[in-house]
Amino acid sequence: MKLLRTIRLDPSDTFVFERAAEPGEWAVSGAFMFSDADPNQFDGKPRAAFRSGFLGVPSLGWSTLAQIVEASDDDRAALVEMLARELRERLGAPDLAVARAAAEEEVAFAASLCDHPPDLLIAVRRTFEEGAIREAFRTLRPRGTRKPMRAFSFLEVEGEEEPEDRMNLVSLANDERKDG
Repeated sequence: MKLLRTIRLDPSDTFVFERAAEPGEWAVSGAFMFSDADPNQFDGKPRAAFRSGFLGVPSLGWSTLAQIVEASDDDRAALVEMLARELRERLGAPDLAVARAAAEEEVAFAASLCDHPPDLLIAVRRTFEEGAIREAFRTLRPRGTRKPMRAFSFLEVEGEEEPEDRMNLVSLANDERKDG
């Protein structure tokens, strides 16, 4: 079985998101975090999380990329329980049974994204269209022969074409300095 783990190729997640996931955390899509919000009202860091973040568990922090990794049945069960606890304690699920069912669904969806070789990186692009959150996932593969993965070495993208999107990293970093 395969699941997703957060990965950090450079420090950008630490200033792009309000809370960055730690590298190596189990990850799920995290779209449910925006179910009661109006994504059209987002700006800055919440907008970045909505548009391109995987949710790390247990930090409930965000990661731009997730990596497909081998996992055991025990790993999966632990992830479901960890996410269920977070849904109950930090996000207000009515009881543990409801939280566990929601966590089970999230983990099953994350596992469904892992129909690729281990170590492949996955990115997400979220949009809000016609009142619904839409997610598109793409894989990032190193070009040519397999070499150690490094930041900015991923050149081949498989998946949906994306519209051009620009993010002002300098502005986000300046906002962080003002807030901190």
